[in-house]
Amino acid sequence: MKRILNSTFILAFFTCLIPLSNAFSQEEESVAAAAALEDEVVPNYHYEYIPDFTYDEIDQRIKAMDHEMAFELNDRIFSFIQYFTVRNRDYTKMVLARKEQFFPMFDQTMAKHEMPLEIKYLSIIESGLDPQIRSRVGAMGLWQFMPATGRMYGMEVSSDIDDRMDPELSTEAAAKYLKSLYRMFGDWEVAMAAYNCGPGNVRKAIRRSGGKKTFWGIYNYLPRETRSYVPQVQAMLYILNHLDEHNFHPEDPSYAIEYEKIRFDRALSLEKLAELTNLCVADLGAINPSIKRNKVPESHRSMALRIPKSKAQYVKTNLAWISDSLNNAPTKLLAANLELQSAEELANEIKENAVTYRVRSGDVLGSIARRYGVRVSDLKYWNNLSSNLIRVGQTLRINSGNASLASTQTNSSGQTTYTVQPGDSLWIISKRHAGLSVEQIKRLNNLNSNNIKPGQKLIIG
Repeated sequence: MKRILNSTFILAFFTCLIPLSNAFSQEEESVAAAAALEDEVVPNYHYEYIPDFTYDEIDQRIKAMDHEMAFELNDRIFSFIQYFTVRNRDYTKMVLARKEQFFPMFDQTMAKHEMPLEIKYLSIIESGLDPQIRSRVGAMGLWQFMPATGRMYGMEVSSDIDDRMDPELSTEAAAKYLKSLYRMFGDWEVAMAAYNCGPGNVRKAIRRSGGKKTFWGIYNYLPRETRSYVPQVQAMLYILNHLDEHNFHPEDPSYAIEYEKIRFDRALSLEKLAELTNLCVADLGAINPSIKRNKVPESHRSMALRIPKSKAQYVKTNLAWISDSLNNAPTKLLAANLELQSAEELANEIKENAVTYRVRSGDVLGSIARRYGVRVSDLKYWNNLSSNLIRVGQTLRINSGNASLASTQTNSSGQTTYTVQPGDSLWIISKRHAGLSVEQIKRLNNLNSNNIKPGQKLIIG
């Protein structure tokens, strides 16, 4: 017994000598685990939640909708609702981003013509709300008018102007056309079908159906594309009225640019107008989409241009010199007593009278050009600039502005003459010489237009 006790005591003694590891809490264990994960790359999965829905749920929502057109759910419409909310959500998102540009104007036009507001959804299927889209067969614009139909409703279609791309004109024409089709068939769904495939095909479908006059009554006798056309319109009508239920939220929506119409009474390029007014060419093109190649031709000089409202007052206040400076046509000298300097004389005079300007913070080429009464294009030419970008501290050469006094001389006949500088216009010259108007300059020099060019000598007194 004594021997057993001694053995137990020895075993316990040596066990106490074994070194134990430091204990740590569960919290410390979590911290250690987190530290170990710091170097791990966690994948980032892009996931968009698409809510589930049933036929009965959609049916109940449609029955609760307040709409003017007849609209009852069926398998065909349901399949397109599935398509635009699940399989092709990108198309629906694109439409959502654009709709605020056009829907207010659509509603106003439909209300004016006493038509159901739901007709506006037809444009979504026609063009995806792109006013400049062109189909493979030549239809154009928000409402996809063919050239002949467009002309029939007062829209010009030529090599210079295409009114089918004008949202207001084309929407007005579409409203009139659809209303005439409704008077023809007495049903808005059938009118939309006729808009797609033509009234002749609809009449043929009515005959083949035994005289039925509803869209679903003649459905099987319509062209295949038209059978899908009206159900897609109705699917979009449902979806855009139930965005939250399908997890749609407009991302970066675009809005219509407010504008005023201003008449310049001359041919012009939108690029030149943008340069003179510090407007964006893209904005001018967007609100004047019917103008091709960004140019108003001489044949349409009387057309009014849409100018963003933010700049409209400035343009109206300065309309005289802006209109005068828009001229890009070659100059024809009409006065026999006008003399032209040689290229060498002109170069020397410009060199002597040139000024320099050091770019300051906040400067842009447009503001510098206005300060010295020159054009942005001339500033770029004089300084070998390939873009409108300038940097603070940069030195710019300006071959006009204060050179006007040196360009004024008295000839042997006692007449005061002025040598036209690059960037000059009749309006600018008149403002540099007190008591002189544009009409006086034209009368003194027998000019019947505002066209002038550098080096030309003008009598100013």
